[in-house]
Amino acid sequence: MLRRARNKLEKWEVAIVKAMLTKNYVPQDIQAYFSRPTRSINHARISEIRDKTKHVAVRAATDEELDAFLTAWPDVDPSTGLHFKGDELLIKAREAMIAAVHTFNSAGLFFRAELFIVTAIIAWTYLMHAYYKRRGIDYRYKVNGAVQKTKNGADKHWELGKCVAHGECPLDKGVVDNLNFLSEIRHEIEHQSTNRIDDALSAKLQACCINFNDAIKSLFGREFALEKRLPIALQFVTFDGTQRAGLIGQDLPSNLETAMENFHNGLTEEEQADPKFRYRVAFVPKLSGKASKSDLAIEFVKPGSPEAEAAERVLLKETEKPKHLPSQIVAKAKAAGHNFGQYDHTKLVDQLNARELGKGYGVWVANKWYWYDAWYEKVIEKLEEGWTRP
Repeated sequence: MLRRARNKLEKWEVAIVKAMLTKNYVPQDIQAYFSRPTRSINHARISEIRDKTKHVAVRAATDEELDAFLTAWPDVDPSTGLHFKGDELLIKAREAMIAAVHTFNSAGLFFRAELFIVTAIIAWTYLMHAYYKRRGIDYRYKVNGAVQKTKNGADKHWELGKCVAHGECPLDKGVVDNLNFLSEIRHEIEHQSTNRIDDALSAKLQACCINFNDAIKSLFGREFALEKRLPIALQFVTFDGTQRAGLIGQDLPSNLETAMENFHNGLTEEEQADPKFRYRVAFVPKLSGKASKSDLAIEFVKPGSPEAEAAERVLLKETEKPKHLPSQIVAKAKAAGHNFGQYDHTKLVDQLNARELGKGYGVWVANKWYWYDAWYEKVIEKLEEGWTRP
């Protein structure tokens, strides 16, 4: 768990301490105002302000600022002990992830994945900023030592991609892969509408939730975990064979499919199977032989056990469409008895404008075009209609 190398006061707190000292507050009493469950302040921090050995340049708070501080004190979240100002980044990180999950689990919403991704990325960004702040790492953009500003004059802080690429990033590679994947999808969806993509991305979204909870516990403490705030979501849905076929066969928008294909092709099979990249579970209707266990909605089984193998047989696995090079399409057409060559294929592609992404005939992968089975079926359809090249 991450702790400050040396618990210290922030500048606004130093200003309050100075105001208290001018009003003859006892140093031990002042110390009590600034120690909290997430941070203990040593009396030496107060003494060095009183003796002017540190923080000389910080001005004392005004009477109004001191009154506001005392009125709000202790100003902490009673469930976590987090200070609403001093621990603002961590509070925002937790609240943003809770909002993301609540939004995704809300009934009646049609674009839940998009809303989850945008909000979850905000949550992770705050979490990484909180981590770097506690480590004393400046997470602002600088050019030649000068802090960069937004157009409105605020300091420009790192976005999530920069945070996870930094050499001091504490996250495992599977977690980083998951966040980079979701960031890539966000870039595709933030300025345009999409079809419903919830089911296609659910494994990555689930991994994102679990990774966040694991990270906040390991980096800041188990008391900040989200389990108590996020109960199990009840389901109204069961799946029969027809529903499963429809779920697995649902087409994605071509731009998202391309983004997903390109990202997946940059990972090894082991990296893709990492549960920190995508987390998949099987829901199996279960009849319990014991009345005491019959009300358990969820049961965890050990990987590799007979129960796990049985669950694996019903798991709705993400499937990847078969892809073919042009030469393979030509070879298959010839094998089907058609006089069809590479030049014919090129002409048919041009005539039907078949590489238009919205038609769903193929996809770009690593700067190379691959054809789906749907294109082969279209080729055969045209040949059987008597198509000949112009």
